Amino acid sequence: MLRRLRIENLVLIREADLEPGAGLNAITGETGAGKTILAQAIGLLLGAKGDAAFVGPGAEEAYVEAEFELPPGLMEEEELEALGELRPEDEDGLVLARRVFADGRTRAYAWGRSAAREDLAAAAERLIAMSGQFEQRRLARPSYQLDVLDAFVGEDQVRLRAELRAAWRELGVARRRHEELSHSAAGEEARLAELRALAEDTEGLAPDAEDALRSERERLRHVTELAEAAAHAVAALAPDEGEGAAALVGAAERSLGPVGDIAPELATAASELRDAELRLNETTLELRRFLDSLEAEPDRLEQVESELERITDAKRRFRAESYAELLARAAEARTELAAIEGGADPLGAAAAAVAEAEKRAQTLIKRLSKSRRAAAEPFAKAVEGELHGIGLGEGEFKVELGEREPGATGTDEVSFLIRPNRGLPFAPVAETASGGELSRIALAIAAVGGGETMVFDEIDAGIGGETAHAVGETLRRLAERAQVITITHLREIATVADRHVSVEKIPGDPTHTRIEQLDDDRRQDEIRRMLGGQEFLQTVR
Repeated sequence: MLRRLRIENLVLIREADLEPGAGLNAITGETGAGKTILAQAIGLLLGAKGDAAFVGPGAEEAYVEAEFELPPGLMEEEELEALGELRPEDEDGLVLARRVFADGRTRAYAWGRSAAREDLAAAAERLIAMSGQFEQRRLARPSYQLDVLDAFVGEDQVRLRAELRAAWRELGVARRRHEELSHSAAGEEARLAELRALAEDTEGLAPDAEDALRSERERLRHVTELAEAAAHAVAALAPDEGEGAAALVGAAERSLGPVGDIAPELATAASELRDAELRLNETTLELRRFLDSLEAEPDRLEQVESELERITDAKRRFRAESYAELLARAAEARTELAAIEGGADPLGAAAAAVAEAEKRAQTLIKRLSKSRRAAAEPFAKAVEGELHGIGLGEGEFKVELGEREPGATGTDEVSFLIRPNRGLPFAPVAETASGGELSRIALAIAAVGGGETMVFDEIDAGIGGETAHAVGETLRRLAERAQVITITHLREIATVADRHVSVEKIPGDPTHTRIEQLDDDRRQDEIRRMLGGQEFLQTVR
């Protein structure tokens, strides 16, 4: 559904912000008031070329922006992938825009980001259908005709379409993998050789080895300072000659021992001195062990440097950004090599994956095709009935199904054919009618098969009386399951609308167009105007 349409400085419209509702939205106004400008705005979103004449008086640029609800899976379709890459995270809608500059240049945007006009038009065409040249182009598109027939079949058919789209994507991945393996035997052997080298070169490396080795290297690089510091500490605590800190603390403790019974506080001090002497002796012992360890492995620094160089070289050779990535890839390599040694065949597995994906895709294709062929005649009869009801009484309609190369939508190609008058040959819908007649044909098709947001600008051309009532009733029924926006001169259509918008030209310097939604009272006034005005109605009475 079209949630919002914003227009700035487009021809006579200085500023308009429309929020079409669900159901039928009627747009009315005097001839020349500017209703067609709304159609131009939507046309820009559908890819129409810009023109300097679109920019309103005194403005530097014109701007049109539309916000749509985004149907699930739309951005995953192949033709919309480039546009889908612009989509912000957690964005549940689609915002499309066109900007027209005073020199006629234009820019297209999706979610406020610059986009190709063709990509913008492709997305808009999937969400909004508009009468006129766009109607003709859309009705001529086989993909649209296929979409309508599938919508007529029902929700299960639409679900099968989504399943086939996913299955076809998986089949493409499987085929590319098989092709890579079958056409690159030498490359595959080189890849396996690299896996073996990766497994061998990382053998025995522990998860925290790199950090531990770097810490040890730092320590060994400063071994002289460490030895001197430890030796000075040992000399201070327990020198080879004379008394050190440990001995002096022991002497202090012994001097207090005999008087501890006389003064209890001295006994406490003696006990603390005894503990201090024990800790100092233990520290001395640890320092001497540390000095012994420094002397035990004189070549240890060289060994650590060699191990770190091995890790650095492995990361470079196997294109790993970090040590953790190197170990992770090594684990994957060992798993794959173990599978191959156990009898696994990568090429055979790839071929089996292709066969399985093809089988699934073919099953879905056959189910889709069967449903389409069963629905073709009932759909045609239903459209024919709608055509008779809206003033195209002799129109005969039929659906032809042909075959094409398999794809994400199956193998069926659909053609809608119409014969306006008996005795004439059937011809494609888009080539048989134009203007209001084409819009009514599109309305009949949509009334049966449903559709996106639909905009009608010429549907009331050349009709009135009972036909106008029939068209209004058909629009009302269509609006029960699709959003419909119709620009009309007919009160038979305006009176059945769920929402009514008025377009009015305001004289001034410059003259401009005002667009606003009508409340019930003002809507009655607008309907009276459409009937001929108050004086005319009084004359009729």
